[in-house]
Formats: sequence, structure tokens, C-alpha cells
Amino acid sequence: MTIHFGNNKEAHSIRFGPAGLGPVKESVENLEEYHKLGLSACEIAFTYGIYIHDDKDAAAIKFAANRLGIKLSIHAPYYINLNSKEKKKIEDSKKRILDCCEIGEKLGAYRVVFHAGFFSGIDKEESYQNIKKEIVDIMASIKQNRWKIKIAAETMGKINVFGSVEEISRLVQETGCSFCIDFAHIEARDKKIDWEKINELFGNYPEWHCHFSGIVYGEKGERHHIKTPKEKWKEILKNIPKNKEIIIINESPDNINDSVDGLRLMKNL
Repeated sequence: MTIHFGNNKEAHSIRFGPAGLGPVKESVENLEEYHKLGLSACEIAFTYGIYIHDDKDAAAIKFAANRLGIKLSIHAPYYINLNSKEKKKIEDSKKRILDCCEIGEKLGAYRVVFHAGFFSGIDKEESYQNIKKEIVDIMASIKQNRWKIKIAAETMGKINVFGSVEEISRLVQETGCSFCIDFAHIEARDKKIDWEKINELFGNYPEWHCHFSGIVYGEKGERHHIKTPKEKWKEILKNIPKNKEIIIINESPDNINDSVDGLRLMKNL
């Protein structure tokens, strides 16, 4: 189910869904279950490597998602660093993102979410320029292949990792890539969610791809995800813009039930 705001052709919507599709053999069945629960988004987790390879499997998943009205996205592998001091690691990182784009195109996914990189002892501005250069190169390859899928740099939850809201916003402005606003990561990194700043930086974009869950954090930022407390769901649903297309992917250890909780709370607000 997609929650709609407004009753005219300018109405916008919010979709909820889990981070995870499950094994290939269970994927269509899982999409059916998500649909029955009212969910209308799903992020396929290639975080430890791409596991969908067969074109027939991709086509079956794409067909099922379209039939059920479920918007698919992909999370690229964790081991990506576009700011490495080793050229091979950068090239391997770019290949992982592009491989996700290739299979994502076959799956009908609309975004590939990725972690851009680490500072690795490199100055922040130099790190930014290094990452920007590689993203521009990746996007040129996407264009050359005539893929429709977009790459989305994610806000990150640890202070020693590239991915503050300001850094991601600047990347989007200067490269034209898309973005993933991870509210749990922002809270872990900044010790609060500054809604005014987020709207100032991303308010001009009509579509937001978001991650959300409960989170445990310390002085250096994120420690681990937890099930989303009810008050945290209420906070995000109260503050999130109502004039945009919003996709909220839940990354808690119980992400399916957590997504359903968010959907139910949204319907009752």
C-alpha cells in the first residue's frame, strides 16, 4: 500500500518496505508477502555481494514487483571505497557499483544505494574531490550503457566516514547523482536530526529515497541498528515532507514488521 497525500494530480506518496528480498528462490513469494502486508518498496541487499545473476530470475522478480506495485532499489556491497589510496581498490569499487546497476536495470530497480568511501587519512576536501571524480566517471558509464537506473550516495553514521548531510548534498549538486537520506545514520553522526537543515539541503528534490531504523550510537557515531522505537517512527513521520515522493526502507533487525509498524502509524496520524 502506498500512502497518498492530497486528492489531486499533484498528490504525493510515501512507500514503506524492508531492506532485504531474501534468497532468489523465495524472492517472488516474499514480494507477494510484502504486498499482503501493505508494503510497497523493497531494497535488495547486495551488501555482501550480488547474488542474482540469471536474467530469467531478474525478469521474474521485475514482473512480480511491477504486478504488485513494489518499487525496487538495491544496496551495493559494503566494501566500496572511492577514496582509497590504492587505485585497484577504487576500480574494484566502481565495478561493484556498475555491476549493481547492470543487474538493477534487469530487475527494474530505480536506485543503487552505496557508501561512497572513507577519509583514509586524506584531507576532507581532497577526499571529496576524489569521490566526486569517480562518481562522475561511474555516471558516464551509466549514460554510455543507456541505463535508466540512478546511483544514490548515502549519508553515513560514523564521523570518520565520508557522508555527512552537507557532503552528500554537495555531491548531488555537483555531479547530478541521487541520494539516500539515512535518518538513523544522521542521528548517530550528529547526535540529533536537524530537520530544518535536511529540508534546506534536500527540499528542492521531488523524490527522497530514505533509510530508517532505531540505532545505538556513541561518541564516534553508529554502533548498530535496532528495532525502531515507536516515538522515533512518530518523529520521522511528523517531520518528513508531505509534498514529495518518499520511499522509506527500514534496516532494523526486524525490518519487515518494523516497516508494517511505520505504515500503520502513518495511516493513523
